[in-house]
Amino acid sequence: MTRFVRITLIVFVAFGVAGSLQHTEAQIVKRLRDRAKAKVEEKIGQKQDEAIDNLFDGRAANADDDVDTPQSNPAAVESTAIESAAVESPASSTEATGGDVQKLKPGEGAWANYDFVPGERPIYVNDFMQDRVGNFPQRMEFRSGNMQLVEWNGKRWLSAEGGELYINLSESLPERFTMEFDLAGSGNGMEIGFSSDEHNQSHQIQIGDYYARLRSGLVDARGDLRVNTAEEPVRISISFDGQYVKLYANEYRALNVPNANLGRSNRIYMNLNGWSADDPRMIADIRVMAGGTPMYDALIAEGRFATQGILFDTGSDVIRPESTPTLKEIGEMLKQHADLRLRIEGHTDDVGDDAANQRLSERRAAAVKAFLQETYQIDAARLEAQGFGETQPVAPNDTPEGRQQNRRVELVKL
Repeated sequence: MTRFVRITLIVFVAFGVAGSLQHTEAQIVKRLRDRAKAKVEEKIGQKQDEAIDNLFDGRAANADDDVDTPQSNPAAVESTAIESAAVESPASSTEATGGDVQKLKPGEGAWANYDFVPGERPIYVNDFMQDRVGNFPQRMEFRSGNMQLVEWNGKRWLSAEGGELYINLSESLPERFTMEFDLAGSGNGMEIGFSSDEHNQSHQIQIGDYYARLRSGLVDARGDLRVNTAEEPVRISISFDGQYVKLYANEYRALNVPNANLGRSNRIYMNLNGWSADDPRMIADIRVMAGGTPMYDALIAEGRFATQGILFDTGSDVIRPESTPTLKEIGEMLKQHADLRLRIEGHTDDVGDDAANQRLSERRAAAVKAFLQETYQIDAARLEAQGFGETQPVAPNDTPEGRQQNRRVELVKL
């Protein structure tokens, strides 16, 4: 029964329903207290076990009475936000279960073999924050099933008993692009299609509770996610380079397929395939990013290169381990081209205090410079660091895609 604990809490805590559902929630909280406590003790240890006790106290004590809208989410102890060039991004599963991934630096532990680099140009970005909880997202096309937005762990998730949808794009998918999203809950293997024949299961990516599968004609590749999404959220990252497809679950590469003919179109099909309202499939924070010219070629041709691949802790200049492949590419490029000099620029969108954005962008640019000096022994005379805050947008800040594009680290050839 363990697999039902977290998902049941998601549904009832996020919906905040009234009347008879309030009483039902109270009964469930009371019945699940011991189960959640045991799960947390097993996964996290005594310290966070006490945190779960505190979160349940006051609600479980009144479980026989009608309950008002929930005041806290028992699963909230799992969330730690991170940022990509000042953009919030979901935590990895190791963080979510109280692990020590936050102490790792780029290139340490399993992240040493992590080679996912997000595309540079946003095609579609949706964190559902512009939509109302309980609704279906406006920027998706509903096809079938039962789906609605819920709040959990400080962000919004599309929760599905089962359902099909389209992500309609402003352009056809290019040869090189990436797709990322958070995944939680369980179901009968969600399906993702990218071509005009998206319903054809022989040309899809499928993701279950603990596995990933890619089928393309005679190709049938399978891999282990190394985490069970019914027990904890996972960040799914997929890179497409022609027919070469790689899929990652947090820091682990689950699929590595060099000859996947999945096709391209101007929309993405998803079948979420949740089991039920009490055991749904949930997705959050979706990003589809176009790839482009290799970093060095862009620097020579354009004189600058904007990357979305350098991530930081929220409100901090601490570089996340997920930044490993981008920083490695920069470091090796500098070592191979001894005459190359760079200015590292930090940029933000216009959300938040202007002065705070400026200071944060300066500290982050300096942190990247320091990392390259220390890790790759790059002479300090070859590097400059400067923060611009929100003063140099490259796109309007009135869309999620525009704000995503403005939150960036740029390399400028000197």
